[in-house]
Amino acid sequence: MASVQGFTPLTELCFPSSSRNSLHRNRIFLCRIDENLRRRTCPAICCKQQSPNFIPAAKPSKLREFRLFKSVQLDQFLTSDDEDEMGEGFFEAIEELERMTREPSDVLEEMNDRLSARELQLVLVYFSQEGRDSWCALEVFEWLRKENRVDKETMELMVTLMCSWVKKLIEGEHEVGDVVDLLVDMDCVGLRPGFSMMEKVISLYWEMGEKERAVSFVKEVLRRGIARFEDDGEAPKGGPTGYLAWKMMVEGNYMDAVKLVVDIRESGLKPEVYSYLIAMTAVVKELNEFAKNLRKLKGFEKAGLTAELDKENAELVEKYQSDLLTDGVRLSNWVIQEGITSLNGVVHERLLAMYICAGRGIEAERQLWEMKLVGKEADGDLYDIVLAICASQKEGSSIARLLTRVDVSSSLRKRKSLSWLLRGYIKGGHFDNAAETVVKMLNLGLCPEYLDRAAVLQGLRKRIEGPGSVETYLKLCKRLSDDNLIGPCLLYLERLNQGILFQWVPSIFPSILFDGAI
Repeated sequence: MASVQGFTPLTELCFPSSSRNSLHRNRIFLCRIDENLRRRTCPAICCKQQSPNFIPAAKPSKLREFRLFKSVQLDQFLTSDDEDEMGEGFFEAIEELERMTREPSDVLEEMNDRLSARELQLVLVYFSQEGRDSWCALEVFEWLRKENRVDKETMELMVTLMCSWVKKLIEGEHEVGDVVDLLVDMDCVGLRPGFSMMEKVISLYWEMGEKERAVSFVKEVLRRGIARFEDDGEAPKGGPTGYLAWKMMVEGNYMDAVKLVVDIRESGLKPEVYSYLIAMTAVVKELNEFAKNLRKLKGFEKAGLTAELDKENAELVEKYQSDLLTDGVRLSNWVIQEGITSLNGVVHERLLAMYICAGRGIEAERQLWEMKLVGKEADGDLYDIVLAICASQKEGSSIARLLTRVDVSSSLRKRKSLSWLLRGYIKGGHFDNAAETVVKMLNLGLCPEYLDRAAVLQGLRKRIEGPGSVETYLKLCKRLSDDNLIGPCLLYLERLNQGILFQWVPSIFPSILFDGAI
């Protein structure tokens, strides 16, 4: 939640000149958060509005006296043992800090020996309440840090208090700049707002339906340079841009996620490198959804439910897909420009997925070899899918290269790969090549699936009027019959004036071909 390493004094961290004037400005800002609430709170101690010599009347219980100061519930911080720990020094410190006649660091320095660690924590709690001087809590924390008195418990307490302040600002619909100002104040006192704090702010905006404010917040923290990233030791694993893009993607707003990252980068800001990978994943998902919808549309066209796409609409479909791929390539270039070699394999993996979804065989094949070059071997199923895409587009050179790995694979792997090749040819309507693949599989002792064999025969039969189609069909039938994959049949072939009428009648007799003229 917060980092306790590498603390720098306040005057060195954010205010190189006129430091105290800046602190005073921020003090006014934090007090303004609860301006309206201040008017409604108990004036037991509000030394800004009373005489500096004001001293509260004695109370029967120190703990009860302290509770009179509160404007919010303190039970989550106070325990029964606190009553014994809160001495006169604690109450004197509260009074002196409330008067604001001296610097908080001077007051605490003077009373250092009289305040226990728990009392100092309770000072933080007191000034974090609504109606109190919130900036004073930050100055107290700054002093504790310089005195090396910030233990784990105090750090967690301060983080909890800061989170509550952030939540109040967001739920109170304050400007995004006010929320970022508070994070800057946290940074200035050494309480670095970590990645989890950024997540919290973005999530609060998101849950309230303030998505535009979430975008504005991300841009503002990047502009001010206070964005924090999750780091795994090799490369940043998360940041505000990537987290917001991920939330958009989870809701199915893939293009919003892509647009967010691209717009931030092109506006001159620099999002974390991981956000580029998130956006590339969103491109893959959008391409996949787009391909599904196109398949549904083609199904409706075949069923006669819709008309075929005209030339103009077909061009729009192609342009949309091309624009998506362009965005994906641009994002991949930004990742590579970062020079983090460990991410190169992931980049090519995303590009491979994009080209597969878009049905770009040659480009997909190239990414397979790029992955291999950077030491990230793709799964065998991905090779098969790319092989099928190349077969559907009859990319002979790519098919030949991809088949080289099939020749040295196991029988099971070889059958699977050749089946993908066969289905690719069938989908592309290349039935002569499909027939050759069936024969090749049979020669290797591999039996193609029944539906694949039937699809090839049906495709050849529909094209029987073309030159050479009869011979291909008859050869395939004979080979399938020799392997007992189809029963004996009687074939009638009748030549017409300009065409061929072909009938296939099952028979118990061996295959006989009749060639007669009418």
